[in-house]
Parts: sequence; structure tokens; C-alpha cells
Amino acid sequence: MSKKKDLNYVAKLERAISKEYGKEAIINPKDGWTDAQEEEYLKQSKTLSARYKKACVEKTNLDGVLVTKRLFTPEKDARTCPVCSTYSFSSQDDVYMKKFKCCFECYIQHIEDREERWESGWRPALQEE
Repeated sequence: MSKKKDLNYVAKLERAISKEYGKEAIINPKDGWTDAQEEEYLKQSKTLSARYKKACVEKTNLDGVLVTKRLFTPEKDARTCPVCSTYSFSSQDDVYMKKFKCCFECYIQHIEDREERWESGWRPALQEE
């Protein structure tokens, strides 16, 4: 008796959900899932898991400390200007660092309106600073 009431309640609930949100809301997700899709999913899952384990296991020596390669960012020195040796967190400096390999201040002082000379390899001497 209680099972029948529960099934009637479930049917009423499904009808209400279907009416409110459409038939897609009550479809079982397994209905559209094939064995081929399941195999592909398992294959991708194993590949991703293996890649994750490899990234966590591989370690590199950074100044005498073993660091997981996943946490290691080799662009650590990209924030230090090779011309004036200042360290910057500025996003403006990031733009000039990528394009001209120097910070914004060095760009203004040495490169602006002289891009051809900079591109040809000229760099200021340390005494010029």
C-alpha cells in the first residue's frame, strides 16, 4: 500500500516537473548513453588521471628545494628587467617585457622612437643608467 502511494507521488512529481521545465528535465541521463560513449569516457578518464599523477610525481630542484613541476613556473625571471634589473608586478611592464624585453621605464628612456636601433641589438651600457 505504501509503495503504491510512493509511486503515485513520484509520477505526480515527474508530471509537475515536466510541465514546469519540459520533458528533458525528467529524462534519465543514461537513456542517451551508449557503450561506445562509456568506453571513450573511461579511456579519457584514465589518460587524464595518468597525466595528473605524472605532473604531481615529477619534481625539479629549485635552489636546493624539490618542487613539484606542476607548481613550478619557469617564468620567474620574466619579471626582472634585464636592462635596469628592477623587479616589477605591473601588468604594464608585462606588455613591454614581452615585446621589447625591458620594463616600461626602460622603454621610455631607451627605446621610444628608437625601436629600429633596439631591434638591431643595441642595448645601453651599465654606466648610462
